[in-house]
Amino acid sequence: QVQLVESGGGLVQAGGSLRLSCAASGRTFSSYAMGWFRQAPGKEREFVADIVWSGGKTYYADSVKGRFTISTDNAKNTVYLQMNSLKPEDTAVYYCAARPSPTYEYVYWGQGTQVTVSS
Repeated sequence: QVQLVESGGGLVQAGGSLRLSCAASGRTFSSYAMGWFRQAPGKEREFVADIVWSGGKTYYADSVKGRFTISTDNAKNTVYLQMNSLKPEDTAVYYCAARPSPTYEYVYWGQGTQVTVSS
């Protein structure tokens, strides 16, 4: 059974940092890409970042470029999202997801972790 388990969310002041983790299990993900999405109250879920597990090619939403960094630890089957210079508008539930590369449909999703940035 495939599982994506996020952790690392919390409350932080504007300008601060958090690192989210997504532990993946239940299958081999070497041919997958991993993504982070977020959903703020009353808003639609939006793409944040994506990384191809094999090769490490990354993609970012314009709103987070230069502030967020996505990375993987192959030995731990874990994907990270390092978030720096956080803003109140980054407040959302953050979700980890996986898609078979090079397709674009995310087929596995985690349960999410709350990130709250206070002003």
